[in-house]
Amino acid sequence: MAEINLETKLVGDIKGSFYVPNYQRGYRWGKTEVATLMNDIYEYGGKPRKTENENYCLQPIVVRNLGDKYELIDGQQRLTTLYLVYVYMNKASNGFMSKPKFSISYETREKSADFLNNPNESKKEDNVDFFFIYNAYKTIEDWFTQKEKLQTTLTNINKYFDECVKIIWYEVPDSDNSIDLFTRLNIGKIPLTSSELVKALFLKEESGNAIRQEELSLEWNNIEKELHDEEFWGFLTNSETECYPTRIDLVLDLISKKTDCDKETYHTFFYFVDEHRNGKSLEDIWDEIVHNFLTLKEWFSEHEYYHKIGYLIASNSKTLIDILCDYSNKSKTEFRQYLDDCIKESINFKKTYEELDYEHDYSDIRKLLFLFNVESVRQIDEGKRRFPFGRHKKENWSLEHIHAQHSEGLQTNEKRKEWLKAHIKPLHSMVYYDYLITDMKKLIKEIERNPKTTKVNERFEPLQQKVIDALTPQDGYSDYIHQLSNMALLSSWQNSAVSNYAFEAKRNLVIEMDKKGLYIPFCTKMVFMKYYSTEETNIHFWGKHDRDDYVKAIYSVLANYIPNEK
Repeated sequence: MAEINLETKLVGDIKGSFYVPNYQRGYRWGKTEVATLMNDIYEYGGKPRKTENENYCLQPIVVRNLGDKYELIDGQQRLTTLYLVYVYMNKASNGFMSKPKFSISYETREKSADFLNNPNESKKEDNVDFFFIYNAYKTIEDWFTQKEKLQTTLTNINKYFDECVKIIWYEVPDSDNSIDLFTRLNIGKIPLTSSELVKALFLKEESGNAIRQEELSLEWNNIEKELHDEEFWGFLTNSETECYPTRIDLVLDLISKKTDCDKETYHTFFYFVDEHRNGKSLEDIWDEIVHNFLTLKEWFSEHEYYHKIGYLIASNSKTLIDILCDYSNKSKTEFRQYLDDCIKESINFKKTYEELDYEHDYSDIRKLLFLFNVESVRQIDEGKRRFPFGRHKKENWSLEHIHAQHSEGLQTNEKRKEWLKAHIKPLHSMVYYDYLITDMKKLIKEIERNPKTTKVNERFEPLQQKVIDALTPQDGYSDYIHQLSNMALLSSWQNSAVSNYAFEAKRNLVIEMDKKGLYIPFCTKMVFMKYYSTEETNIHFWGKHDRDDYVKAIYSVLANYIPNEK
């Protein structure tokens, strides 16, 4: 198996002839891309460095060694721009600064190589490549001339290239297909990830041991495959899958302690490179990767860990990195206590739960009910049932009023008709409201005959209020409308479907959703089935006894996490 060459190179040390094959398009960077590159080099190159080895690194350049030259598979746009920067600095310094130490040639665009060395406006319209090359050169020229001290800036950029600005040099073996690799990196817009570079680092180390290379690749692929279990993935992270083109990046980021605040794309790769440089063998580094992955698997499979850690991550109370770091220096007993303490802190709102209000404490109520759902599932069925964290994250659960006293947002006649239809069945069971049903049916027919009539709302609003009054318990309900006792969780799309409905109408719709196999949060289903109600109450209403019993159930399930003063 051919050896992989993976290293970082200072821009000033890039040498050799680069050959751009015919499967690639020409140079196409515009003003934005060129200016961004220049600004990044200037900003990061000028920052004070903690150590001599601290560098700013550009995206990788992927090449294949053809003996007398390099086939440039990925990085043509960056390398061409760097070439043009050198050309400009040489011209602006009257030859004092050297021209680039490398050259770029093209299989199908031979004249482009000459134009790179002398971009001029008179020829920029000759072809599309010249047009982009000249405009990029002009952007570089404008960027430099806008600086107050041109010569100082020239000197600094040249110095940064020689001392601290690097590229990741990725030399692929002959066995890799150039066109396939180019297609993945460019047509699909998928960059090389830290995990691919780390993997190449391991394979480079084992270049003389084909058996060990094969073993490592198999182990690597098995970890990647297991992380594609959506239930496992949903437990581990709140990030969209698009954030991790290869999912093993998550495990590697944990070890390198990369956070969302870290803007360095290849932070994780550089971490492992530094670990190896500092004397840690790649075998030990790989053992650490496997050990951390197995720890995550253990948490996933262990019922208590799964629910408690899953809640902390999904509620943004703790990050996976935080939990893994704290886990490393604790016994299992201490770790369990640690998880309980973190959960307690996450719902310590400095006020009683009855005081929480929808309009002022939305996120606190949502977090409390989320924990109520997770813990309710954890505590039943002797561990046979598991809370679906992945589904929860995909469906974006939001707060829903169990009974909506004031219905808003019915701005179209179609929505008004749906609302009327949904409330006919609840009123049917209360025969003394037949007159309301008759009026509702008449209005529905009117909407069906004249769906665009603007006068419907004049009849709808007073009728709607009568229906709400008929289905609202007369027990001072308005005092509780926005409090915890009248809140449940539903996915955002379910919420939008029933948000304007009275309790009994919502209850009917929740039953229909459940019949169709749609997922209803466990505690929400319990609410609308009135399983928390300890006394026989009117099935059509969400009354005081129902509300009181519901809050008691929340306190009971979460008893281990509620501060004593509550």
